[in-house]
Amino acid sequence: MMIVMTPDAGEAEIAAVRKRLETTGVHVLVMPGELTTAIGAIGDPEGVRTLGLEGMAGVDRVVPISRPYKLASLELNHHEPSTFEVNGRRVGGGSTFCLIAGPCTVESREQTLDVARVVKAGGASMLRGGAFKPRTSPFAFKGLGVPALEILAEAREETGLPIVTEFLDTQHADAIARYADVVQIGARNMQNYALLEVAGKLGKPVLLKRGLSSSLDELLMAADYVLKEGNERVMLCERGIRTFETATRFTLDLSAVPWLKLHTHLPVIVDPSHASGDRRLVEPLGRAAAAVGADGIIVEVHQDPDVALCDGPQALYGRDFADFAARVAAHAGLDGRTVA
Repeated sequence: MMIVMTPDAGEAEIAAVRKRLETTGVHVLVMPGELTTAIGAIGDPEGVRTLGLEGMAGVDRVVPISRPYKLASLELNHHEPSTFEVNGRRVGGGSTFCLIAGPCTVESREQTLDVARVVKAGGASMLRGGAFKPRTSPFAFKGLGVPALEILAEAREETGLPIVTEFLDTQHADAIARYADVVQIGARNMQNYALLEVAGKLGKPVLLKRGLSSSLDELLMAADYVLKEGNERVMLCERGIRTFETATRFTLDLSAVPWLKLHTHLPVIVDPSHASGDRRLVEPLGRAAAAVGADGIIVEVHQDPDVALCDGPQALYGRDFADFAARVAAHAGLDGRTVA
């Protein structure tokens, strides 16, 4: 349920509504707006209906929410698309396009700093880089761990680019909180609900990737796990799903972007690198993502992908990144958005 307060409702009236809601055991989230405040009540709708909230001072109306996802739903958030800043870079809102780029994984200081300089010069908004890597094979390179985070922090210091890195295990929470600017939840962990709750509590923006075989409803319910911790800075990421098709690594569901725009207020990012598994397809898919209204893309870049320790075939060559970024930005510009 959503309780919409009147524009002149004060803190005491909002607190009184919250206190009454808490007697039913529902999860309560107060969402101040420019004109009015909404209070989300997630849990037993019948219990909320019996409270008689419509008669309380400062309450305008009580609105039922029909969708299984609550906090991510536009039914609960009757406002413009969510927008927020990450170290001065704006995400969401419909007027900007976020270009996140960098190596799949931090392999060395030299490799990471070289790529960071290249993507910075090419107009990237943020630097991605893996410190802890989930790998299908236990014998594959799984990242450098905390030393990689320290290298990423050095790259941020030099380039000014915010750092996006994956949160793989709750044991890494302190290190991720110390070094990351954006916490990435990978596709394999989209339904790791304990991890999502910890990520929400870190208080940093979260980039939530869609699971390999997950529906969009499931993606938005996963987002609710982060949102319910009071962290409203969540980005959804479409990165391809498993289908019968084997020509590409995954099938990029571009229809997810406009569908999500209809049903959620959260920014939507597209990952054409993991979807295609082929650098030759990354640009056309990146341009397509911009054309269908994505708020940004996240791509992998390496100075020499042929010797990359992880996902080399899908990484763009560093020398090609500036031209790639310019062409993708031109497509975003057709819809009035600029890379920020």
